[in-house]
Amino acid sequence: MINSVRNTVLSVLNKNNYGYISPSDFNLFAKQAQLDLFENYFYNYNYQINKENARQSGTGYADLKLGYEEVIDTFSVTNYLPTTNLVLNQVDLGNQFYLPAQAYTSDDYYLINKVLGYETTVTSGVTTAVLVNSLEDGTATFNTDGVEVGDVVFNLRNALPVFATVTQVLSSTVLLLSSDIFTVNASAYIIFKPKQNELEKVTHSKITMLKNSMLTAPNRNFPAYTQEGGNLDAFPISLNAGVQCQYIRYPFDPKWTYATVPAAAGEPLFDPTAVDYQDFEMPKSDEPSLVLRILEYAGLSIREIQIYEAATQGETRETASEK
Repeated sequence: MINSVRNTVLSVLNKNNYGYISPSDFNLFAKQAQLDLFENYFYNYNYQINKENARQSGTGYADLKLGYEEVIDTFSVTNYLPTTNLVLNQVDLGNQFYLPAQAYTSDDYYLINKVLGYETTVTSGVTTAVLVNSLEDGTATFNTDGVEVGDVVFNLRNALPVFATVTQVLSSTVLLLSSDIFTVNASAYIIFKPKQNELEKVTHSKITMLKNSMLTAPNRNFPAYTQEGGNLDAFPISLNAGVQCQYIRYPFDPKWTYATVPAAAGEPLFDPTAVDYQDFEMPKSDEPSLVLRILEYAGLSIREIQIYEAATQGETRETASEK
């Protein structure tokens, strides 16, 4: 879609000899245009919910809220959060975790939708041998501990959580796993039952009152969390490594890539096979909106107020028609 958008933008600009935008400028404008539309998804989603509550929204194909939900869900990511405790390879890792931006060293984190924690810890220990797709602990008692197929196993040796599920209990000391996560001996592990509970987000003032009450103190059945800076504090503290976060990420930066051609050949040639090529992550229906927003930035860049005003008016009409 990015090549189609660029061709349309250049066609509009060149029609009256307004000017030309380079591939690097186009990529910058495309990034900002995509971010604008991404932010608008949430405002439009909220608008459709308000219309639904006011009984002014339809059902079936007229349910516009459903369309925004589907688009937003394409940016959903689910990951386990690593502990901030720098002492690795220990079972007791505390209750503080990095948020996605710090955990995975990326700037694509937009907002947290939900945080999940495992309800029941089955057992923990340290491996005594290395077997392919297996966990072996010569001191374990997996059978009597209640380890079953489907339980979730975490390798706590590294900063980022590595996990697998139990596919077979071979003996009291050996488990067959869904993937090979134990490649180094003497690795600490912890095993959870697969059932998860959602952590409730609370304020710092509220968590103090909750913890001081015998009736409302967070527990495995009703966990909670607070957020501060780049960290997440989970309660109760016994959650350890079993915290999973589902969040919405930013769309990847679009990049129109091209092949190097002689100057006499004119326009650079679109090259979608380049390693750094990235198309828009918007649905096809947003192509007109992308064109209009890029034209706005282009009009400001080349100091052509007519282009900017025409694009702005087109965007206003499109927004009005959607509502």
